[in-house]
Amino acid sequence: MDFSLAFHSQRADRPSQALHRAPGLGLSLGAWRWLLAALLLAGPLAPARAQDGGPGNPQDARPKGLVLLRQRQVAGGIQALGIYDIQADPQQPGLWRVKLWDELPNALVVRGESIRCSPAEPMRVTSDGSRFFLRALNPGGQINPSNRLDHLVWWATCFPEQAGKDPATLGPLARRLGYSGNLQESEQVLPRSR
Repeated sequence: MDFSLAFHSQRADRPSQALHRAPGLGLSLGAWRWLLAALLLAGPLAPARAQDGGPGNPQDARPKGLVLLRQRQVAGGIQALGIYDIQADPQQPGLWRVKLWDELPNALVVRGESIRCSPAEPMRVTSDGSRFFLRALNPGGQINPSNRLDHLVWWATCFPEQAGKDPATLGPLARRLGYSGNLQESEQVLPRSR
């Protein structure tokens, strides 16, 4: 396999200043503005994938600065998930761009993601190449299998010193940092425009 990759970033963040909610969607107008900015700045969001074409090991392609968040046994070997290339958006305060590294024994996917660290509306925007996923998070709240990766990525981006720690143990820290732990988590799925 040839593990040369083309990376796509998809991130923008704008803290909400409006407390109004978009009708029927549960997001504040500020969150929608933030999402629109993220989508406009995103460019192509299809995950970059390693292409077949020769021998290789995904571990050999790991970028400098990769922080592993999770490793687990899967068929054929180990899956490793990590982040790297964390950058503050120069035009959107509170917005961070990060690359998510998803390494399987014989495949590699890299996605550009956007993370908002705001205590009022913490979020993760990701994509599977055909859809956008806007996930409103609740740092300090309940952690379960469906939101664990979101919180691992969020903590590693917003508070790098907590990278790789079990987010279920970080509730007291979240509250000390100003996160209530009482926000409602939600997911909006939007088709990627062609």
